[in-house]
Parts: sequence; C-alpha cells; structure tokens
Amino acid sequence: MDGNEWVHVSTPYLKPRGRGQQDAWSEETAAQGRKGSQRIVHARDVDAPDEVAALLDLPEGAAVVERRRIIYLDGEATELTNTYYPAGIARGTRLAETAKITGGAVTLLANLGYVGHRVREEVGARLPDAVEREVLALGALDPVLRLVRVTSSITDQPFQVDVSVFPAATQRLRYEMRIG
Repeated sequence: MDGNEWVHVSTPYLKPRGRGQQDAWSEETAAQGRKGSQRIVHARDVDAPDEVAALLDLPEGAAVVERRRIIYLDGEATELTNTYYPAGIARGTRLAETAKITGGAVTLLANLGYVGHRVREEVGARLPDAVEREVLALGALDPVLRLVRVTSSITDQPFQVDVSVFPAATQRLRYEMRIG
C-alpha cells in the first residue's frame, strides 16, 4: 500500500463507540499516523431517491433525512458519502444537524434503539459525474467505486443507507468473514 492508497474496512463503522471514543474514521486514521476528518455539507429533509426508498422499504418520495459529507484524508477529499435515515428516526436528532456527532452516527443510533444486526453492501465501478470529478480532483476517465450499504435492525427493518463514492485508483475494499 503506497502513501496515497487507503484500505476501507467496514467493520469499525458498524459498531457503536464506547464512551469517550472518537468516531471510527478519526480513530482509524490516527492509528496509521494520518489525519482523517470530514465536513458535513448538509443535513436536511429530502424526498427519498427511488433507490434509497426501495432500500429503506419506504414508499417512493417518502421523507428521509439526508446527511451529506465530504471525507478527508490528510486534508484531501477522498470520499463523498450521503447517508439516509427515515425521517421518523432522524428528525429532531443530531442526525438532522450539521454538527459532528460525538462517537459518530452509529453510536447515536444505538442510543436511540437502532443497532445494526444485518448489513448488506454492494460495490460497483463507474466514471465520476461532474461534482465527483471536481471535489475528488479526478479526470473524466478516472473511475470511482460506489459502495451502497444498508443497515438493518434485528427485526430486519432497514434504518440507514450509505451511498459512498471514492477514487478507484487509491482505494481498496477489504472484507473479512467468519464461516461457521
């Protein structure tokens, strides 16, 4: 792994943090001697995009809270992430605000009674759109990876959808599974 490459491992981002712990991104990057940060572009009510509505098992156009972030590694944009929550879960909480959440959104959700039990991720590659090219400093032919993560409760009710885009040339995804 060279200095510009980052390996994404999903597991730390799925578990609530302990009292006083940083969010997973800040902690993970610091452990590797790097600096991870994020800027929350907005947190607002929107009509769920069709894909998101289907993944959250909501009617088309249902209200959701969209939390849009730019993720930075050592001061450079490395990922764009939109996270969606059903409005009934997120409205009136820190999820609907642009301030950083102590311990991260997963911890806040756990405190609200929403703990991930099943997570499904789907990854694909494509060319970036104009916004992605600009923010991630990519050329028109530099591919991106798009990761869609759906987190569901123990009753199999989806309560969070993350749609992340990052440069394919500098990112790797690592999955570890226990069988049996």
